[in-house]
Amino acid sequence: MLTETDELAAALNDAAVAWPELRGDRGALLRKLVEAGRNSVRGGGKGVRALLTEASGAATGAYPRNARAELLAEWPE
Repeated sequence: MLTETDELAAALNDAAVAWPELRGDRGALLRKLVEAGRNSVRGGGKGVRALLTEASGAATGAYPRNARAELLAEWPE
């Protein structure tokens, strides 16, 4: 049995956004959170750093080298 603290309620609300099909079942959301946490801890899931590293450079070459300068030039100071 768990007491729904403010932190747990916030985690369940976040989980409801991630798994909207479980929105009305707080117990199912809690089980999903525990499963996701277990996968992350055991290495079955990817951590945030691994995801960022994996995504790093994905947009390389999508914009011309001077794109930022061109955009900034369009706005008066």
